[in-house]
Amino acid sequence: MEKAEQPLFTSRQSRWELLFALLWIPVHLFGLPALLLRAVPGMDDSTLNLAVYGIGAAYMLLTQFRFLRRDFDPLCDRPLRIAVEVLFSYGAMLLFNLAVSTLLLLLLDAVDNPNNAAVVEMAKSGGPIAALAVFLAPVVEELMFRAGIFGALRHKNRLLAYAAAVLIFPVYHILGYALNDWTAWIYALQYIPVSYLLCRIYERTNTVWSCIALHMLINYIALNALDALEKLL
Repeated sequence: MEKAEQPLFTSRQSRWELLFALLWIPVHLFGLPALLLRAVPGMDDSTLNLAVYGIGAAYMLLTQFRFLRRDFDPLCDRPLRIAVEVLFSYGAMLLFNLAVSTLLLLLLDAVDNPNNAAVVEMAKSGGPIAALAVFLAPVVEELMFRAGIFGALRHKNRLLAYAAAVLIFPVYHILGYALNDWTAWIYALQYIPVSYLLCRIYERTNTVWSCIALHMLINYIALNALDALEKLL
């Protein structure tokens, strides 16, 4: 039996673009939040997150502008195909999430993701947090995790690229909570499907813009669903 042909993956950062993207991960996770809290003691979580992602988005646009411009060409060449991939990936995410949520309900009798709870609480502050979730977070996170980690490893080892990117993304979302309560690690399962699908769409479309678009769509619909739920309650 012939070995299945792997998708041709051509999206690539330059050495400096990759370095800037990877260096920002520890800055984003630890350095910048600590610096901001030291500069402005007592800063609330909403303001802190807005500042961290705002600065991160500015940094990424400055250091990754040429990469984003190069990766915009495939988006212009195949807009319909990429739109279909985004919609298919979103539908697949819903099905995967249903399966994972059902599993968590069976194991824990509840699905109380601490990161989701924090987002719901911050979303109550209105517009700025919505802008963060829909526009800033996807740009920063996709350039760090998909373009930076997955993209760099994909050119060397496809399996390693998926393993690293799919696992690191859930850890990133749960780490802060798991440091205080190790049982929070189980909620990392909820991020594995979307992490895989974001890597998959990047590989299939050869443009990080498809990951950004999918990430924006997911966050936009989730925020609107939360807003509708709040109004009902």
